[in-house]
Amino acid sequence: MTSRSESVQDMIEQKRKSKNLSSLFEKLIPSILFLFALISILTTIGIIYTLLSETIEFFKRVPITEFFTGTVLKPLSQNPEFGILPLINGTIMSSLIAMLVAGPIGMMAAIYLSEYASDRVRRTLKPMLEILAGIPTIVYGFFAFTFVTPLLRSIWPSIDATNILSPGIVMGVMIIPMIASLSEDAMSSVPNSIREGAFALGATKLESTFKVVIPAALSGIIASFILGISRAIGETMIVTIASGSSKNFTFDITQSMQTMTAYIVEVAGGEAPAGSTIYFSLYAVAMTLFVFTLLMNLLARYVSRKFREEY
Repeated sequence: MTSRSESVQDMIEQKRKSKNLSSLFEKLIPSILFLFALISILTTIGIIYTLLSETIEFFKRVPITEFFTGTVLKPLSQNPEFGILPLINGTIMSSLIAMLVAGPIGMMAAIYLSEYASDRVRRTLKPMLEILAGIPTIVYGFFAFTFVTPLLRSIWPSIDATNILSPGIVMGVMIIPMIASLSEDAMSSVPNSIREGAFALGATKLESTFKVVIPAALSGIIASFILGISRAIGETMIVTIASGSSKNFTFDITQSMQTMTAYIVEVAGGEAPAGSTIYFSLYAVAMTLFVFTLLMNLLARYVSRKFREEY
């Protein structure tokens, strides 16, 4: 009898200890998860602090007006000039060319996958399309330099060996999966009852697509385009390999230009001594690029909320 009583007491004690341990673990879980969530915030703060502190040091040496209004960038000359407009111009030109390629193709692909393709075709084509997003960008860069540029020069002999048109086209090909996939998801989320209502009123499938489905999915489509532009602005290896390093302030897409990301690669991989003005210019350009991409992401979120349709 005594042995059985002791056994029951042991079981109760073990249960109490297990419950206490489980309760302690449950109390610790929120703190552990909060620490993991805090890592990304602290990383972002660290990046901003590094960029901002070094950028301030650069502007102590170079006037901010000269940096943002100068059209000449000669960081290694005897009389160095640090105008960022050639880099901003190259970045915008390459991004515009990319969107002119990716926008129509990605949108048409999204319309086909969402409105015309059967389930079987969609399940086959969409993963194949998204394979493009998994190709390393350096491969795209060599593709632009060794295939697209010679092809363009065979059609357009006056084009430079390194130019902004070739990487812009290839960046557009790279962005197609992003625009197509996100736009298709937005269009597929539109309820079928809206399509059926358009059909009941006598609309054709094409009319239903352009007058009903696309307006209903407009927020997601616009957001996909803005994210595509943001991706093009931040692209590095394609423009580094295929666009050259000439810091030309021109609108001639057949000439060599340099983007902000390519300049960062050039300075970071070059012989810029730590503490020099050209070294700090790297951070000033990086900060400008950071602001560009941040504004694009904020714009995408604003558009998504502004034009969102809830069903």
